Amino acid sequence: MKLLEGKTALITGASRGIGRGIALKFAEQGAAIAFTYLSSVEKGQALEKELEAFGIKAKGYRSDAADFKAAEELVNTVAADFGTIDILVNNAGITRDTLLMRMNEQQWDEVINANLKSVFNLTKAVTKPMLKQRKGSIINLSSVVGIKGNAGQSNYAASKAGIIGFTKSIALELGSRNIRSNAIAPGFIETEMTAALDPKTVEGWRAGIPMKRGGTSEDVANAAVFLASEMSSYITGQVLNVCGGMLT
Repeated sequence: MKLLEGKTALITGASRGIGRGIALKFAEQGAAIAFTYLSSVEKGQALEKELEAFGIKAKGYRSDAADFKAAEELVNTVAADFGTIDILVNNAGITRDTLLMRMNEQQWDEVINANLKSVFNLTKAVTKPMLKQRKGSIINLSSVVGIKGNAGQSNYAASKAGIIGFTKSIALELGSRNIRSNAIAPGFIETEMTAALDPKTVEGWRAGIPMKRGGTSEDVANAAVFLASEMSSYITGQVLNVCGGMLT
C-alpha cells in the first residue's frame, strides 16, 4: 500500500519549484491532490494533467493564499470537491530581497502577507474539516533562513521564523484532536529560480554545505511525505531541517 493512499492533500503554490515536487511525490504515494497557483496558470493546468497520470484525482485552483476570504472559500470548495482534507501543505511564498536600509514598506508587507499571513489563513480555514474528522497533518514550509537569519532577507527571515512559532503553537492547540503541525526548513534547494543565478555563486554555496551539493525539490518532498503519512503519527510541533548539514 502506498504511504498516502486514501488521503487528500491541499498544497498551496504548487505550480513550480518545491510545491510542484511535493505534489508529484504525494501523487506517486497515492494521495488525491488539490493545489493552488496564482500567476502561473499554464503551469498549473499542465501540473493537473501530470498528476492525473498517477491515477489519482487532481485539481488546481487559482487562489491567493494571502487573501483571508479567498483561503476560506478555497478550503470550502476543496472539501466539497474531494470530501475531505487530510493534509495541508502551506508552501506559497515569495522573496523581495534587499538590505534593510533600502527596503520599503511594500516589500516588507508583500513578503509577510504572502509567506506568513497565508499560513494563518489556510490553517485557520482547514481546522474546521480537520476538527470534524478528528485527524489531520499540517506541514508548513519554513526555511533555514528563519532559524539563522540572512543579510538582505530580513523580511523573508522574519516571515519564516514566524512560521516556526506559529507551527509550534498550533501543535499545542490541536494535538489533543489528533491534528499534527510540523515545519520543514529547507536549505539551499536548486530550482528553476536558482538556475538563473551566477554559476560561481552557486558553486560557492555548494562548497559550504557538508554534503557538497544543493538540495532538490524531491529531497524536500520526501520529508513532506514522511510528515504527511502515518509514519510520523507521534511527531508534532517539530522543525525538520532539510539542508545537507549546513546548519550543523
